[in-house]
Amino acid sequence: MENNESQLGLGELSENTTPAEGNNNQQNMEALLDQEGLALDFPQPGEIRNGVIASISPNQILVSVGAKSEGVITGRELESIEAEERAALTVGQEILVFVLSAEDASGNIVLSYTRAQEQKGWAEVEKMLEEGGSFEGRVDGFNKGGLIVPIYGLRGFVPASQLGITRRMAVTGDTPDARYAKMVGEPITVRVIEVDRKRRRLILSERAASSETRQSIKERVIESLEEGKVYIGKVTSVADFGAFVNVNGADGLVHLSEISWERVTHPSEALEVGQEVQVKVINIDHEKKRIGLSIRALQNDPWQQKVEKFKVGQLVEGVITRLTKFGAFARLEGDLEGLIHISEISETRIEHPKEKLHDGEVLTLRIIRIDPDQRRIGLSLRKVDSGAYKDLDFKQIDLDGVTLEGEEEEE
Repeated sequence: MENNESQLGLGELSENTTPAEGNNNQQNMEALLDQEGLALDFPQPGEIRNGVIASISPNQILVSVGAKSEGVITGRELESIEAEERAALTVGQEILVFVLSAEDASGNIVLSYTRAQEQKGWAEVEKMLEEGGSFEGRVDGFNKGGLIVPIYGLRGFVPASQLGITRRMAVTGDTPDARYAKMVGEPITVRVIEVDRKRRRLILSERAASSETRQSIKERVIESLEEGKVYIGKVTSVADFGAFVNVNGADGLVHLSEISWERVTHPSEALEVGQEVQVKVINIDHEKKRIGLSIRALQNDPWQQKVEKFKVGQLVEGVITRLTKFGAFARLEGDLEGLIHISEISETRIEHPKEKLHDGEVLTLRIIRIDPDQRRIGLSLRKVDSGAYKDLDFKQIDLDGVTLEGEEEEE
């Protein structure tokens, strides 16, 4: 071999040889080598090659890449290899390497192990994008827009909009840390939806890889929920009739009447989309796949506290606030409202309450019914002087220290 190379004049360029002459000489030499079947496979920058590790030291790794001399992985390229992966490399092992330079100042071929793995990774994800396959990995980190998932040595990004339904509904909080930190380390199945090797852009989607539909998730969640239990949910939308709150991946309805004990004319007065709330499951319709929720069921009912001071048969003062065809509403102490049914206004038959009452009128009324479940108070005007309540009235007089009209307090 040495004789043949000597005969062909390899490495015998004169110091006075010009670059152009040198290139021509190199081309001529390569042509002669081809004719003799002795052509050398010279590595080219940007090329990925299979190599065999020739030696390993703390400062460099020598790799045989088929050329006359070994290539070297050193410096920053050596440091870029993860410690665990570097420790696993052995002499004689075949690895992929990326040619950074065909010759450095010392005449060495400069190689990169990590760049080769990266290029191999890009080839894999491009193949996945074309074929539509899925990848099972783990969440490695996050930023303000979504999750980071390692895939074939690359860092793929899963935007918040591309998270699966269950995971997306679990996103709560005002900061990235609050929203995503709890997901780090969790398994995730993703599909490649965008690859741009030049811009190093790799977009993944959990939603595209999921076979679970919103309906199937709701069916599964409904089976796991229990009426009467309390759950943490997130408001997903509001409408005139109520608000939808997602619990464990399924939306349930908090009707307008179940938002608060206080009067609410629109859900937006008390709730906003994205808000985290505690809800109680008050109804599950398995047939129609509907979940009824309540927020006010977890609050103290101020009505119950206000009505504690009243009892059936008691005389109270009320102000007429509304007249309807079926009766009149009167406001009592503590802003409680009771109904005087039309049949309880007068001993004689009337067609409408306005025949006997008018708005703003102050009257003495008798409580004839208290319904805690319906939060209703029944009042009567015609039973104010009823003899059936005479004993109760006298007891009330003694307690209040006042006398009935026309009677003197006993000494």
